[in-house]
Amino acid sequence: MTERLSARELIDLVLDEGSWSSWDVPPERGELDPAYADQLARAAEKSGVDEAVVTGEGRLDGHRVAVVLGEFSFLAGSIGRATADRLVSAIRRATAERIPLLGAPTSGGTRMQEGTAAFVQMVRISEAVAAHKAAGLPYLVYLRHPTTGGVMASWGSTGHLTVAEPGALVGFLGPRVYEALYDRPFPEGVQTSENLFERGIVDGVIEPGAVRHILGRTLDILERPRRDLPTVPDPTPDEVPEVDAWDAVTRSRRPDRPGVRRLLRYGATNVIPLNGTGQGESDPGLLFALARFGEAPCVFLGQDRRGQTTDHPMGPGALREARRGMRLASELGLPLVTVIDTQGAALSAEAENGGLAGEIARCLEDMVTLRAPSLCLMLGEGNGGGALALLPADRVVAAQHAWLSPLPPEGASAIVHRDTEHAADMARAQGVRALDLQRLGIVDRIVPELPDAADEPADFCRRTGAVLEHELLGLLARGPGSPEERARRYW
Repeated sequence: MTERLSARELIDLVLDEGSWSSWDVPPERGELDPAYADQLARAAEKSGVDEAVVTGEGRLDGHRVAVVLGEFSFLAGSIGRATADRLVSAIRRATAERIPLLGAPTSGGTRMQEGTAAFVQMVRISEAVAAHKAAGLPYLVYLRHPTTGGVMASWGSTGHLTVAEPGALVGFLGPRVYEALYDRPFPEGVQTSENLFERGIVDGVIEPGAVRHILGRTLDILERPRRDLPTVPDPTPDEVPEVDAWDAVTRSRRPDRPGVRRLLRYGATNVIPLNGTGQGESDPGLLFALARFGEAPCVFLGQDRRGQTTDHPMGPGALREARRGMRLASELGLPLVTVIDTQGAALSAEAENGGLAGEIARCLEDMVTLRAPSLCLMLGEGNGGGALALLPADRVVAAQHAWLSPLPPEGASAIVHRDTEHAADMARAQGVRALDLQRLGIVDRIVPELPDAADEPADFCRRTGAVLEHELLGLLARGPGSPEERARRYW
């Protein structure tokens, strides 16, 4: 773990030089127990600040931001009534002035000298953060060593993006309290930034020196203009030749076919990876990110062919992670891009016990009712409910050899013909191709492969990225469709 930085040192490290302006006013404390008053005075002398949080505004890569930071050297960063007053005032000011909020907590939790009256302040702080997010404004969090107790259980855990300091103690119950209550040490390796990242609770583990870079790139996406955007030419719609359905299926299964990672590498201009559900799950079958295609920002949810294996097919956790992305798009008013490329969701006892069918249903509901513009890209294989879960969108784009089917053609053949030898016939009969779906009005446009995405991966991904930028800019100009409009294309 790196040396603990004071609030002021972190401000100097992250914000543009000379841009910091404090919002703090002297705290109003009322009548205090003399011993507690003496503790406060000594804490102020030791720390150089008058409370356990420091608030204000500055610039980060030119972006105006509000910042609320914990100061651990003031009574272990604990939260009392005056601390909460300062936090809530700063959060509400950020909301009123419509600027992003950066939170950098470090705290042992509630201030024991004030007891329950301090403990319940977490409700006020949570309400202020919720109101800020409900206004469509970004809230970004950097968890510092240590962040525990009510702080972790309120403003430490509700960021749109949450990253943590390497090696930091991050968790709910402080280990010293646990040992005192249960007469044994808390298990090692649980309350660490790295473990929380592994379990999909935080989005990254970032050294203090790299925080400025990651937050600046994030604001580049979240703060990008949504109105009066420049128009870009519609990429020349090359004529898409007829292709046999079975040929499309086999081409989509080529192991060297580009997936979402290469799409982002060659087609996007900025990518901030996100991680997990925030609630203890992360599935490698889904790539979740904030991204920008040209001038168009988005929340990106892509089924990752590299993360889906025979031993680990896409499970219900991936769909719960996708639903976090859908909520993020709705809260921030960012377009949502979903990418279908899956051999199918897991067929297993674990998937059933994990509520797979319910997660597909909830994804469909969330997609249809999304309060943000949406675009679905059919990139490759589109097997079953796991693919359908990400389909309902305002616009649907498909790669030439992408397809969608209730089952893989072999499975359909097994049901109808009781063998797998008629898979090609079933693919043709079921109308699975992108061309078939375009004729039905399900797909709006097709990105040609010349002649196969696997043979021209970089060019194909750049071409697809240009189509996505054009489509997203159009969606930003028009706004989200209604649930009825989204469902109408399937009538």
